[in-house]
Amino acid sequence: MYDNNPTLTGIAKEIDEAKQGQVFYEEKTLEERNGSSNGKHFYIESYGCQMNFSDSEIVASILSEVGFRPTRQLENADLILVNTCSIREKAEETVRQRLRVFDKLKRQRPGTMVGVLGCMAERLKSKFLEEEKLVDIVIGPDAYRDLPNLVAGAEEGERGVNVLLSREETYADISPMRLDSNGVAAFISIMRGCDNMCSFCVVPFTRGRERSRDCFSILSEAHELFDRGYREVTLLGQNVDSYKWENPESGQVVNFAQLLEMVALVNPNLRVRFSTSHPKDITDEVLHTIARYENICKYIHLPVQSGNSTVLERMNRTYDREWYMERVQAIYRIIPECAISSDIIAGFCSEQEHEHQDTVNMVEWANYSMSYMFFYSERPGTLAARKYPDDVPLEVKKRRLQEIVDKQGEVSLRHNKADIGKTFKVLIEGNSKKSDKDFKGRNSQNKMIVFPKVDGLKPGDYAWVKVTAATSATLMGEVSFP
Repeated sequence: MYDNNPTLTGIAKEIDEAKQGQVFYEEKTLEERNGSSNGKHFYIESYGCQMNFSDSEIVASILSEVGFRPTRQLENADLILVNTCSIREKAEETVRQRLRVFDKLKRQRPGTMVGVLGCMAERLKSKFLEEEKLVDIVIGPDAYRDLPNLVAGAEEGERGVNVLLSREETYADISPMRLDSNGVAAFISIMRGCDNMCSFCVVPFTRGRERSRDCFSILSEAHELFDRGYREVTLLGQNVDSYKWENPESGQVVNFAQLLEMVALVNPNLRVRFSTSHPKDITDEVLHTIARYENICKYIHLPVQSGNSTVLERMNRTYDREWYMERVQAIYRIIPECAISSDIIAGFCSEQEHEHQDTVNMVEWANYSMSYMFFYSERPGTLAARKYPDDVPLEVKKRRLQEIVDKQGEVSLRHNKADIGKTFKVLIEGNSKKSDKDFKGRNSQNKMIVFPKVDGLKPGDYAWVKVTAATSATLMGEVSFP
């Protein structure tokens, strides 16, 4: 494929050189990785989106370079970190509850340090330090390189904060420490920040402006993961479709479709997923790229948020119902076997009953395989909080949300039952949650399939599985030998 694409050809020649300049490590003991340890441990909890979990792996790598070991035991930690989310009020309250637990532990173990990372840290800034006095360190998503300095200050009794946003930081040179990894699937962050000023969203304020990571480091990370036995990568960004990186030396510009192809070409046995797409930016070029490569998963997460054009305008989503429907039609036309999922908000500012019904109908029409569904939670500082009254009563929000959930349940069950009798290529992730006699794994459409173990198969292997039964959330099947 490189021979037919001058941009990819030029970049391919530089990949090996780029790999040599980036060092990756197996997640062994800290002595094996660094050769030294300060005998201290860190414990980290992550909340919210996949990007937060990816960021926690970057933080873990930074801490390991100064001698901290990860621990799963909270009581053994010298440094307790919580990577936070500000998307919804419930997420913030969960973090506050955890901080109270950590505060009790600090009182029992003097010298224990607590830090707040991520979006909530940036949004509330010094509030944690000055008003609530629950934490020693507050650090935003673009300032993680400063964490060792803040930890050193906290060890001397100084509370520290760094929530400065950056127009350049991508952490491209940092090899993430794969926390809680199954050794099969991993995240690769390809960009940071967001330029889409959706009226309900705090992300542009907590993560800053959009900037893309250089493709060389992305490809190096993908190669390294495959060489270590990983068989699936998910390319992460707030809006992956707007990925755009210009080579400062050659002037060549790489867009998301081209990056997707490059990662797919790392190895045909490396599955490629991505999240999240924005309806205004996903192009036919991206769709044709997905269709062209068997190892690019036939699954697109395409948040609609609302099925009504008037509500979408208040949300500042920059597309209307008709635009969204055209993109869905394009997906099914170009990639007939594709599954589509969505994000949906019920009860946004001044939403009327007929506008809500447009959303319910969209779930049915778009035939989503699944959705993430929430009722609207006003976020301080957003355009919606400044401009629109949060005037839909809570009981109405909850009722509308339940109607959407019920509809999605119906559609998901029908969607999954349509797979009964079909055979899918499944990447085995590990044991089923319910029985160690069964494997679990996902097909290209991101559907979880559970099936009895067969001798000779192990996590990281591919298996052909015939679906024999289905619920609204899971497929059940059995290995089907060629």
